[in-house]
Amino acid sequence: MEKNLNHCMYVLRCADGTYYTGYTNHLEQRIKTHNAGKGAKYTRCRLPVECMYYEVFETKSEAMSAEYYFKKKSRLEKIKYMRERGVEFDSDTDE
Repeated sequence: MEKNLNHCMYVLRCADGTYYTGYTNHLEQRIKTHNAGKGAKYTRCRLPVECMYYEVFETKSEAMSAEYYFKKKSRLEKIKYMRERGVEFDSDTDE
């Protein structure tokens, strides 16, 4: 993973199997922040988290728009979206 990716929409898999989607302009640092318990309230009680997918955009607006639309998808739609982009899932824990 590159250290500084501009304008990313990212998806984390939480320890309880749920997904968290967010925006950042510093992906590696943001994941460390989440795992230190200082990220989003949602992830604090679901540690550790791992990044399973991210997309890079040219602008903050594009990345935040992608985050917004991704969050509106159902769990199955999210899985399908990520599978279509090459993410492999462990069927025992991800579906």
